[in-house]
Amino acid sequence: MALEIVSVKMFFFPFVGGGHQIPMIDTARVFASHGATSTIIATPSHALNFQKLVTRDQNSGIPITIHTLPAEIPDTTDVTAGPFIDTTVLLQPLKTFLLSHPPDCIVIDMFHRWAGDVVDELQIPRIVFTGNGCFPRCVQENIRKYVDVESMSSDYEPFVVPNLPHKVELTKSQLPIFARNPSKFPDIMKKFEDKSFATIINSFYELEPEYADYTRKELGKKAWIVGPVSLCNRSVEDKTQRGKSSTIDEQGCLKWLNSKEPHSVIYVSFGSLVRLPPKQLMEIAYGLEASGKSFVWVVGKIRKSEKNKEEEEEDDDEERWLPEGFEERMKESNRGMIVRGWAPQLLILEHGAIGGFVTHCGWNSTLEGVCAGVPMVTWPLTAEQFSNEKLVTDVLRIGVQVGSREWLRFGEEWKEVVGREKVEIAVKKLMEESEEAAEMRVRVKKIAECGRRAVEQGGTSYQDVDALIRELKQRKVNGHV
Repeated sequence: MALEIVSVKMFFFPFVGGGHQIPMIDTARVFASHGATSTIIATPSHALNFQKLVTRDQNSGIPITIHTLPAEIPDTTDVTAGPFIDTTVLLQPLKTFLLSHPPDCIVIDMFHRWAGDVVDELQIPRIVFTGNGCFPRCVQENIRKYVDVESMSSDYEPFVVPNLPHKVELTKSQLPIFARNPSKFPDIMKKFEDKSFATIINSFYELEPEYADYTRKELGKKAWIVGPVSLCNRSVEDKTQRGKSSTIDEQGCLKWLNSKEPHSVIYVSFGSLVRLPPKQLMEIAYGLEASGKSFVWVVGKIRKSEKNKEEEEEDDDEERWLPEGFEERMKESNRGMIVRGWAPQLLILEHGAIGGFVTHCGWNSTLEGVCAGVPMVTWPLTAEQFSNEKLVTDVLRIGVQVGSREWLRFGEEWKEVVGREKVEIAVKKLMEESEEAAEMRVRVKKIAECGRRAVEQGGTSYQDVDALIRELKQRKVNGHV
């Protein structure tokens, strides 16, 4: 049977949290646009988050569908679910569906930790989706192999990660809890990935070429680098309907941005999961005001302290997290816009008025900032974000560190507040006219252009998508499925 006439059926099983769900939906849409028959497996409530995107693709003739499992995961109706949400309620419905509709492969998010065993039992080739890039996995793997973290006496003494193409310094305090105590925390994710047929990575070769090569050669990973998948969102509708519905008037926001000079506004957002405590929000507000720069600040859910949780739930007085009169002063001076809830990040970042991005260095936000050609103030908090910061500031040299030092578990009490002076200094360093800021802007614009070329016909990511589809076709012809 000729490969050209063989069709490939791919299933995509995203996690429920937005940081993983949103890019996997985009990944499914990318493979469908290359001709793979793609099915996204989701619960009925989560399917609502991306139904409009998929319907638009279907109307364009793209072979993509959604299959809803007859089950729901409690307390995960929006995209702010954390990585440790238990999704095993989906085990039996998924197994039943796979038994009656076996695909040529299934792409599984790594946070569905139980799903690998189910798929392996059914002998379906599985591909893992980790949600991060090549650089952080190289950093993590080399720390695991070569650094005795448990014997370090200081949490804040920098150490160099061995055997990497660039000098990368971290501290023990910036490492995930499982990396600090590897003897206590078996690496379940590594086993999950090692038993997979391959890994799909949302990145592009030109962003991190040495680390793409390192991942494939030194770490021995079969990796298909297919991003930036967010670039499949070309229309305004696509950009505004990723994740949740926006809580602002997009036209009003764009009109406000249109009134600003090019590159004069800084965008501040910490992603879908992070909950900043009121005292940290207060310092950000003071820092932004002192910087004198215009801003769009997206404030998500606010972290309640354990001792004041009941009291604060009853009384969400904004004066608890904003300086007195702050919002009024920003409105009167037309200097700032505060967004409560969900904002269309792609649409805002791509606006010509945006000149910088204060980010938690989640991989999606990092990629979206890069692809918009916007330099960054880096403020990592958890997951692999401290590694992503090093990529942005030390390797690519397109960002300024705000100075955060403490890795946090999801839901953990805040340990350290970054003061207003550090916020002011970092924002000014990024946004004011200087040779360093101009060079950062030039570098990030060049990288953004490489990202756009990567996903176009003939680009590195475009070729990797086609190469994986060809390999799946070959496996099908040879009877591996």
